Amino acid sequence: MRPRSVETRDPRPTDTDMLRTGATPEAVAGVAHMTALGRVGTPADIAAVVALLLGPDAAWLTGQNLVADGGLV
Repeated sequence: MRPRSVETRDPRPTDTDMLRTGATPEAVAGVAHMTALGRVGTPADIAAVVALLLGPDAAWLTGQNLVADGGLV
């Protein structure tokens, strides 16, 4: 199998120090309210998507932009 890599250039609201520093608690809560899951993502959520993409079940995926945003509308 050829090596695979995952790159992201389309970040969505993820609960990190950067988000908490750059946004008020009200803004974070507002974004969370706009998602189908009712919360912003966590680093663990993003890591799980990356693990999925690197696993054997995603071997046929190439060149996709998979949006992991909890259903942000």
